[in-house]
Amino acid sequence: MEEKKALISFCKADIAGGDNVVIYDLDMEVYPGDFVYIVGKVGSGKTSIIRTIIAENRLAGGKGEVCGYDLTAIRDRDIPFLRRKMGVVFQDFQLLMDRSVEDNLSFVLQATGWKNDKAISGRIGQVLDAVGLTNKAHKMPHQLSGGEQQRVAIARALLNEPEVIIADEPTGNLDSETADGIMMLLTKINRERGTAVVMVTHNRALFEKYKGRVFECGKETCRESHE
Repeated sequence: MEEKKALISFCKADIAGGDNVVIYDLDMEVYPGDFVYIVGKVGSGKTSIIRTIIAENRLAGGKGEVCGYDLTAIRDRDIPFLRRKMGVVFQDFQLLMDRSVEDNLSFVLQATGWKNDKAISGRIGQVLDAVGLTNKAHKMPHQLSGGEQQRVAIARALLNEPEVIIADEPTGNLDSETADGIMMLLTKINRERGTAVVMVTHNRALFEKYKGRVFECGKETCRESHE
């Protein structure tokens, strides 16, 4: 049987936040189908790990590889190609407020090289169906609830069939019932599609209810918890 290759691999990695190292000697491997939480208090370096994964922050030391790209040697021109292999979901949705749901999604596809209008329309239909928003394509973001906006953000993350979804506090701005719906959606995508999920959260109730591997950050370290 072929051994699975890690999508994300850090070995003795030093993670920077701004000019300072915030986490030393991070060892982390994320494989296809994994659901991984990065947890810890505010300021413990969780988001800095995410920024390093998407090559927004440079690796400060050690080794790191994401979706086949060596983070110690990645060239600026290759960073967009790395990011196309991932879907990123933010706490504050980051939708374009001056255009419809469909146009938000179309914009991303066109920016990543899609040119055929029929193919673009078909793909948008597929991802909106996957997040339960088939009938919201022509709505403007301000006409949607917070939970619906986050579902659009998840649909956007799915557009180019990513190997891994990176979610930075995706439920942080949502009430607990809406957050539950988002978690059920992410776990369904993970289970049914085999898409790995790496999620930053400080909400212990979520990662206790929706099981996954947990990395706990604190005092310049981040270690996998085996509770």
